[in-house]
Amino acid sequence: MFYRENGQFKSSYRADLALFPVAQDRWAMLLLAAVAFVAVPLVASDYAFRAVITPFLILSMAAIGLNILVGYCGQISLGTGAFMAVGAYAAFNLQARIEGMPLLLALLGGGLAATVAGVLFGIPSLRIRGLYLAVATLAAQFFVDWFTNRVKWVTNDSSSGSVSVGPLQMGGYAFDTPVQKYLLCLGLVVLFGLLAKNLVRGAIGREWMAMRDMDVAAAVIGIRPVYAKLTAFAVSSFIVGVAGALWGFVHLGAWEPAAFGIDKSFQLLFMIIIGGLGSIAGSFFGAAFIVLLPLFLNYVPHWLGLSLSTSTASHLEHMIFGALIVFFLIVEPHGLAKLWSTARQKLRLWPFPH
Repeated sequence: MFYRENGQFKSSYRADLALFPVAQDRWAMLLLAAVAFVAVPLVASDYAFRAVITPFLILSMAAIGLNILVGYCGQISLGTGAFMAVGAYAAFNLQARIEGMPLLLALLGGGLAATVAGVLFGIPSLRIRGLYLAVATLAAQFFVDWFTNRVKWVTNDSSSGSVSVGPLQMGGYAFDTPVQKYLLCLGLVVLFGLLAKNLVRGAIGREWMAMRDMDVAAAVIGIRPVYAKLTAFAVSSFIVGVAGALWGFVHLGAWEPAAFGIDKSFQLLFMIIIGGLGSIAGSFFGAAFIVLLPLFLNYVPHWLGLSLSTSTASHLEHMIFGALIVFFLIVEPHGLAKLWSTARQKLRLWPFPH
């Protein structure tokens, strides 16, 4: 009854295949966009932008990229942190070595560099799959970690191995305040989210899902495995690379190779497992869960009058992550996105039982 669809007639295929075919969903998305672009900058504090909202947006973008590869194409990857590092260091070198390089071009250049790296390390997926492919992508993580630590050119000959970015400027406009950085990240996340959503709904997305479900049958019906798998690696790596550049430029400002270690790769994998494999919305749910859980564990014991040390909270956080991953893999493999979809479906029928 909350989703009353009577009177919402679709007289064309285009209307039937719209991104949000139900009017209530369209209005809800417009309201959410208005809140994100207008209300949040007015009410949120600088701490909320730096510690919660901006990291959530950047991690959501990285999770979208990983979800394209793992959730939609079925190619397991454990080297996402490496592709984020490639994007961050490539964007840094473009800005450091080319005077007057616009911020947007540097970010996109980092995404293109990550695309090249993703395709190179995605070539083994043409012959191997499953655990063997996961090990091959894990090799990308170790190789990039070694490369960024040993090759001084990557860090612009920095003696400490850490790099720091210059002013964030684009078209004469500087992104100095947390609100400005938030709006930059929000605009890119909306853009790449719509791009990813339309890709997975089109012919390319159907090829990816066919390869995920049964690659032999997909090849029999005319889908080219080389094209499908490498395009998934390319698109995924591009989005992850831009997210890595944003993570370094906007969130960190200065970083060292450990910022994009294997922990980051596993964190992103946990996001899409908890949020929902094969779901763009699940990427946002997973990122929100990963960002908010540490805050929840820090604040709730104080509200309840319990004394919980930082180390105990950290161990408890890892234990909850592990337990929830096992829970979702057993009980609801499609994660929080499936629970949200089921709730929406029930709202469309409530209060009728059928």
